[in-house]
Amino acid sequence: MADVYELRCTDCGRTYGNAPLSICEECFSPLEVFCDLEAARSEFTREKISAGPTSMWRYKALLPVSSAFEPVTPSGWTPLLSAPRLGERIGAKNLYIKNDAVCLPTLSFKDRVVSVALASAKEFGFDTVGCSSTGNLANAVAAQAARMGFKTFILVPADLEPAKILNTQVYGANLVRIDGNYDHVNRLCSQIADRYHWGFVNVNLRPYYAEGSKTVGFEIAEQLGWRLPDNVVTPMAGGSLIRKIRKAFQELVALGLVEDKPVKFFGAQATGCSPISTAVKAGRTEIEPQRPQTIARSLAIGNPADGRYAAKMIQETGGWAEDVSDVELVSAIQELAETEGIFTETAGGVTTAVTARLYADGRIHPDDLTVSCITGNGLKTTDALQGSYELEAAVKPRLTEFEAYVEAKRSQHELVLEGSYVS
Repeated sequence: MADVYELRCTDCGRTYGNAPLSICEECFSPLEVFCDLEAARSEFTREKISAGPTSMWRYKALLPVSSAFEPVTPSGWTPLLSAPRLGERIGAKNLYIKNDAVCLPTLSFKDRVVSVALASAKEFGFDTVGCSSTGNLANAVAAQAARMGFKTFILVPADLEPAKILNTQVYGANLVRIDGNYDHVNRLCSQIADRYHWGFVNVNLRPYYAEGSKTVGFEIAEQLGWRLPDNVVTPMAGGSLIRKIRKAFQELVALGLVEDKPVKFFGAQATGCSPISTAVKAGRTEIEPQRPQTIARSLAIGNPADGRYAAKMIQETGGWAEDVSDVELVSAIQELAETEGIFTETAGGVTTAVTARLYADGRIHPDDLTVSCITGNGLKTTDALQGSYELEAAVKPRLTEFEAYVEAKRSQHELVLEGSYVS
């Protein structure tokens, strides 16, 4: 592992080998995993990738795990779907959805990052792992830690969605609810990681954890026939995912697997917690922390760890960052479901609404090949749709009763009937 990967400071460049560290001791900037691409070149080829498992582990040669590591969860390799019906509504002719709402085992892209983080936890000899989480990460850590035999402590804000609470407890994790927001929880986890010899996936294991997000970029390129898109739209919480997709593209170019081309990156946030998009709109990279006030709790990080780097990267690529209201994100959840049959959580509603805004504002051209990233499943945040739908009265099991129901619908202009039905 140390021969192929090493930790390096993103700012001053100091190297640290491989250890459960996340902050540079010299300048206090984040540490990042850097890969020896030449060492990986012979293993990371189109042919060997294609012959690999139908999971994110087909890209194992560019992930910070031991060559002897045998994965036990088949995360990743989620669908990249053409979205013509949504595209027709928002003015997009070449739109694709990267659908991590069906990622295994817990239905969010966090399954990818946790897979890599827990592999590193094994390498470093931890017997207890944990995380601070707004929900999806809690689910992923609890499930995969159970399968890998770790003891688990997970800390979450007390107001987390009930479905995400239940989806953590069911795996037997020690779930600790904290009376505060995510930033309070994260600070406490940093203190716990210093006090106990535990592996916190988004604290002392964060550099390794973040590398798992590269697999989203690898998959997009491979599923497009080994080519890069024109644009990528992703939700932003801590700011890591959007940066790692770009890193994946850069590694593919460096290894000659795809042809180099400009790719614009667009970040999506909720208006009630939009520190990165606020910075981008102001033309700066410095982040001013915000107090989260949004139903998109999986994006509710007011002081994002990678915010400055995400803002800088977006501006470098000629992209943009946008934010939308809670009302807009709920409407977008419904629109994505009604047009493409994809039920996403609130973060996906943010991404879908921002994608529509980008086309409406002319920031993305209708003919551009654009990928919009959906990162979690709508079954986790059904409370966001509370009151949006009403159950109608039950229809008696008689054809005459059903015909009356259809006629009522027709008169309300709610249903277009064709074929054997009355039109």
